[in-house]
Amino acid sequence: MPDLVETAINAGNFNTLVKAVKVAELVEILKNPGPYTVFAPTDEAFAKLPPGTLDSLLQDIPKLKKILMYHIAYGDAMSEDLIQIDHAETLEGSIVAIDSDNGKVKVNDANVLKTDIITDNGVIHIIDAVLMPAIVAGK
Repeated sequence: MPDLVETAINAGNFNTLVKAVKVAELVEILKNPGPYTVFAPTDEAFAKLPPGTLDSLLQDIPKLKKILMYHIAYGDAMSEDLIQIDHAETLEGSIVAIDSDNGKVKVNDANVLKTDIITDNGVIHIIDAVLMPAIVAGK
C-alpha cells in the first residue's frame, strides 16, 4: 500500500501540497511509519489564498513548514473518530478544532470534502481550505 506522500502524488489534485511538502523538506516525515492524519488541502484550496501568498510561503521555508505541519495530526483518525473528537494535536504543536454536524466535518474553518483515504502510514482527509496556525495568521 502506498504511503501518505505516494498517495497524495497519485491522487493528482494535491500538486501544490506535494510541491510545498518537498520545498519544506517534510517528505521524510510523511514517509515515517506514523501513523499520521493529514488534512490535505486541494490545489483549489491553495488557489483560494490571497494573491502572492503561496509564492511568498514557498520562499519562507520556516513559515511554510509550520503551516504544513499544522495540517498533520498524530495517529490515524478515521471519519468515525473525527465525529467523536473536538480537536487534534498537530505536528506543528498546536491544536486544530474538529467539529461535526449532521455528518459534515470541519477542521477549523475548512470543510472536509472526502474522508478516510487509507495509506500505509496513516489517513488523508481532503479539505477545501488551507489551515493557518494562529502564530502564522497573527503575523
